[in-house]
Amino acid sequence: MSLDQPFYEEEYGANDKEMGFLDHLEALRWHIVRCVLAILLFACVAFGFINILFDDILMGPAKPSFWTYRMLCKYLGDSFCIKDIGFKIINTDLSGQFTKHIMTSLMTGVILGFPYILWELWRFVAPALKGRERKNTSKIVGAGSILFLVGLVFGYYFITPITVQFLGSYRISAYIQNYIDMESYLDTVVMMTFCSGIVFELPMIVFFLARAGILSAKTMRQYRRHAVLAIIVLSAIITPGGDITSLLVLSIPFYLLFEASIIVAAAVYRKRAEEDADYSIE
Repeated sequence: MSLDQPFYEEEYGANDKEMGFLDHLEALRWHIVRCVLAILLFACVAFGFINILFDDILMGPAKPSFWTYRMLCKYLGDSFCIKDIGFKIINTDLSGQFTKHIMTSLMTGVILGFPYILWELWRFVAPALKGRERKNTSKIVGAGSILFLVGLVFGYYFITPITVQFLGSYRISAYIQNYIDMESYLDTVVMMTFCSGIVFELPMIVFFLARAGILSAKTMRQYRRHAVLAIIVLSAIITPGGDITSLLVLSIPFYLLFEASIIVAAAVYRKRAEEDADYSIE
C-alpha cells in the first residue's frame, strides 16, 4: 500500500461502486466485529480496575465530598451545601454485585470505545462518498468524539449529581428511610451520563441530516420556540425538584447546543450551494 493510497481503497478496493449487496454486508460484518472486540477490550480493562470504576467514579455522586456538591456550596452559599446524601445503597441479590460488575464493565466498554465505533462507522460509509465529501466527513469523527466527551463530563458532573441528590433524599414521610437498590443507583448514574453524551451529538446529527437535505437551518429557526419548550420540559424532568438554579444549569447548555446545531445546518447549506454552483459552471 503506497503512502498516498487511502486505507479504504486498500480494504474495499478502488472500484467500490462494483461491490454487490452481499459484499457490503460482509464489509459491515467485519466493522461490527471490530467494534465488538474494542468494546470487550475496554470492558476487560474496566473490569480489572474495579476500585477506580466503582469507588471513585460511579459512587462519586453518592458522596457529600463530590466535586459538584463542593462547588455548589462554595459559590452558591450554605443553603446548597450537602452534608448528608440522604440515602444508603444496598444489594438484595446474592449474585447482584458480580452481575452488575460485569454489566457495568460492558457499558463502560461502550462509552470508552465510542470514538472508535464512530471511526469504524466512518470507514464503512467513506467508500460511498466523493473525494471532497470523504475529506470533510472525516473531520466529523473527531468532532463527534469531542462532543461525546463533553457530554459525558456535563452529564456526570451536573445532571447526575443533581438528580441523585434530589431523588435520593426525597421523602414523603419522615418515617420512611431511603435504602436505594444498587442496581437502581448504578443504572441511573451510567445511563444519565451516557445519554448526556448522546444528546451532545446533536450538532453532528444535524450535520448529516442537513447534508442529506432532510433538515435546514430555516426549519430549525421556525421551530425554535418548540425546541425551547422541549428543552425546559426535559430539564424539568431531569431536575424534578423545581429549583430554578438547577433548571438553568441544565437548560442553558442544551439551548446553546441547539443554537450551535442551527449554525452547523446553515454552514452545510452554504457549502451545498457553493458545490452546486461549481458543478453548474463545470
